[in-house]
Amino acid sequence: MSTKQPYRKIYSLCSFQPIYLLTNKTTPLFPLPIQNYHRQTHTKSDDFAANACEENAALKVQTLLKIEAQKSVSDIFQSLSQCNFTLSEDFILDVLKRHRSDWKPAFTFFKWVLAGGYSPKTGSFNEILDILGRMRRFDELNQVLDEMSKRGLVNERTYGIAINRYAAAHKVEDAIEFFYKRKDLGLELDLIAFQTLLVCLCRFKHVEAAEFLFHNKKNEFKHDIKTRNIILNGWCVLGSLREAKRFWNDIVTSKCKPDKFTYGIFINSLCKSGKISTAVKLFQTMWEKGCKPDLAICNSIIDGLCFKKRIPEALEIFREMNERDCLPDVATYNSLIKHLCKIRRMEKVFELLDEMETKGDGCLPNARTYGYLLNSAKTPEEAIGILERMNKNGCKMLGDTYNLLLRLFMSWDNQERVKSTWDEMEKSGLGPDQRSYTIMIHGLFERGRLEDALCYFNEMISKSMVPEPRTNLLVDAMNIKLKEKRKELEKKEMTKKGRSNENTR
Repeated sequence: MSTKQPYRKIYSLCSFQPIYLLTNKTTPLFPLPIQNYHRQTHTKSDDFAANACEENAALKVQTLLKIEAQKSVSDIFQSLSQCNFTLSEDFILDVLKRHRSDWKPAFTFFKWVLAGGYSPKTGSFNEILDILGRMRRFDELNQVLDEMSKRGLVNERTYGIAINRYAAAHKVEDAIEFFYKRKDLGLELDLIAFQTLLVCLCRFKHVEAAEFLFHNKKNEFKHDIKTRNIILNGWCVLGSLREAKRFWNDIVTSKCKPDKFTYGIFINSLCKSGKISTAVKLFQTMWEKGCKPDLAICNSIIDGLCFKKRIPEALEIFREMNERDCLPDVATYNSLIKHLCKIRRMEKVFELLDEMETKGDGCLPNARTYGYLLNSAKTPEEAIGILERMNKNGCKMLGDTYNLLLRLFMSWDNQERVKSTWDEMEKSGLGPDQRSYTIMIHGLFERGRLEDALCYFNEMISKSMVPEPRTNLLVDAMNIKLKEKRKELEKKEMTKKGRSNENTR
């Protein structure tokens, strides 16, 4: 692979002295005067009533933070201090998880916890770190990392969160710098940490940078098959079959021979690139050579065949899996259900769903299974029936499920269900996210409720969420339309007043 200009700086990072990402110049976590608010300390209790009380307290804090969102931090601190509740690790985590898509109240609450003298454990610090990273608030994220470093609370989970969030924000150099910072944080600079860095870089499309590091650090970290698989997977996920083939050939000609995961990665890439016939041949070759394909490989082949509408072949492999002692899991069923729903073979879909519920264990339907069913629903009644079945089987909702329901109920103009879905999503802490607001804004616009749509847009902006370009265009159009509407109303009002004046004469 040729070394391109953008990665010259990365080369310098490969052998430099560790750069101190967390310095004393970082803005302190407590910019306000610290008041020693009186609160009770946490006491262990297994009492169910205490747990229920704790959950109610977390809901009250969530409500308080929402109501007082526009107030100053010191005012919110004061309001929180007047609440009589017991601080505990579970309670803090509960409050934070309710604000995963809204960093401001989460960070304000966390600063208040620290300001009062309570010492949260690593889990709470990691949770706020992930929230800040998800919303790309890196100044605040660095403050939290600095505080964790001072308290000696940094662990492997902390490292994983930070690296992942830097890579997600395309801060490649910051991610690499943080890798070298590990020793100063009391962590080993080992192969596993290096692999974590490569995984995160590849996950967010920085595969070229990852492969550059892979080759550049070969004397420090051995090129085992697992590390090679990370880079191969990176090219495959990026959709660059040409680069994937090049790296596959490098593996085949190296001392590290492909393992089952290498085959699985490459077969999956072939399937997703539409080269399903080539993938099936490689799949059959594995059986012939006595290299038994695992469940993931079988699932890739089934999904690839379904995508190409070769469903009879997919069902045949599904049947053979049981015969060859490669038992299907929920992902296998989901692939079949997804594509059967698309062609409206609902009788077969519900036959498979019944089979999943009967088998249980690793085959129980999950949120994705029910998502495919919901997507195929034609009426609110159908959707509600699927939700009831989902609830009966103890399947928990995901943020994506809530967003799907919002879109469906909005398309059916069922505003009562839209509101209940929104409220439940807020209480669960799984949203609303940028996608939720986008659905509401566009859905309300289609129904002529421009003022309501703009209210959701303003709320979205206040939470530091970045709208999609199409949403910005829509909002501009709405503002123009409302402006014209106001002018028209003013004109009518003026005309009405003029007529009234003429009549009085």
